[in-house]
Amino acid sequence: MPTARPLRFAIIGAGMSGVLAAIKLHEAGYTDVVLYEKADRLGGTWRENTYPGIACDVPSHLYSYSFEPNPKWSHHYSPGNEIQAYFEGVARKHGVDRQIRFGQEIARAEWKDGRWRLETNKGVSDSADVVIAATGVLHHPNVPDIPGLASFAGACFHSARWNHSAVLDGKRVAVVGTGSTAVQIVSALVPRVAKLSLFQRTAQWVLAQVNLAYTREEQTAFERDPRALVEMRRNMSQLFSDTFANAVVDASSPQMKAIEEQCRLNLETNVRDPELREKLRPNYRAACKRLVISPDFYEAIQKPNAELVTSGIERVEPKGVRTKDGRLHELDVLVLATGFRADRFMRPTRVIGRDGVSLDDVWAKRPSAYLSVSIPGFPNLFMLNGPNGPVGNFSLIEVAELQTAYILQLVELLRDGKCREIGASARASAEFENARTEAAKGAIWSTGCKSWYLDDRGIPASWPWTFDRFRAEMARPKLDAFELAS
Repeated sequence: MPTARPLRFAIIGAGMSGVLAAIKLHEAGYTDVVLYEKADRLGGTWRENTYPGIACDVPSHLYSYSFEPNPKWSHHYSPGNEIQAYFEGVARKHGVDRQIRFGQEIARAEWKDGRWRLETNKGVSDSADVVIAATGVLHHPNVPDIPGLASFAGACFHSARWNHSAVLDGKRVAVVGTGSTAVQIVSALVPRVAKLSLFQRTAQWVLAQVNLAYTREEQTAFERDPRALVEMRRNMSQLFSDTFANAVVDASSPQMKAIEEQCRLNLETNVRDPELREKLRPNYRAACKRLVISPDFYEAIQKPNAELVTSGIERVEPKGVRTKDGRLHELDVLVLATGFRADRFMRPTRVIGRDGVSLDDVWAKRPSAYLSVSIPGFPNLFMLNGPNGPVGNFSLIEVAELQTAYILQLVELLRDGKCREIGASARASAEFENARTEAAKGAIWSTGCKSWYLDDRGIPASWPWTFDRFRAEMARPKLDAFELAS
């Protein structure tokens, strides 16, 4: 009869998913857990991104752990510093902060003799029976290769490496990029700077957002009736799933067409100048790129001190940016809101699986994982918000909670002694990837734009089915899709 065995867990990353995994492991009775965090604070995305105007574009009560509702969110879509404080508070409450080894980046992880052997960038060695990679998706800044960038005489930095010592008030500031981050920065800075230049390569569809503050009475009501808060979150989750999340995976759906109409009306109703309106009008369908949601971007870009620059950037010079029309845009500060390398995941960690196989080789063409959780040939290694998950169409907290519950069911087989190694089979992974690739052709992301959702083949690297299907897949593992070894 199989006997239970103690398990040691190593979690890579102490952001939203890593904190979640540690809490759920403890609740399941696992006490030998360590988190390795490359930075000196937990928080992941919300630690890294501190730019003016940062907020989550998922409603606050949905972008919260289901088991830790927060009655004190200040707004329907709360600012980044509140979200960071929320995760730090939850980590303290559950004792996760005491399990984190800060300033220790995992440089190498090798499967050897039935365990994972870990090495940090500080030369620390460790071993674990199970590794959970909670390394996030958008955390490696994408710095554009613009000629002369290093020659700029003023302050120049990526939005995820915000230089808080740079003087902005009354200065000439440029933002390169037009995604969600750029839009939030523009809205926050226009009232402060002498001149704001937004360098647009591609126009974005913008969905109007009403970001109301919660009243003290509403917050008090949430505190007095926690069950009502939980029920509201559940209803919000289902509504989000039935509308936006399910719309984007079916480009021909009525819900998708309704979203497109809302974006078109937002542009045509709120941008007065017809020339500017056409510069801001994309030539692709709404949500083909990640949909930008903002309450005030169109208002901000129409201010007298704001300028939308659509001529391409030729080079950066010490005094500013020269565009292809020959004009020099003189600047004091240059902000690169140019996104992230979305295909990195665990990398640059060197991960070596069974038989000495390198993850870099397995992912040489593109990253993939069975149900975004498990990689063939890498037993007892699980990912949260890994490749091909619902990164573009749902709250990543709910995604991570579902994945964590799924992983715990697999880990139970290890604890109960039913196997010593478990990982997705190559057959199941190939079948999943083939089905996912075919289904992705019907998603809005496949309708003819360039975006970070697309892989090297131009195929969306996201979950292409409904969120209800994702919930169903995560409810219980199909063990015939896994290889179990004693």
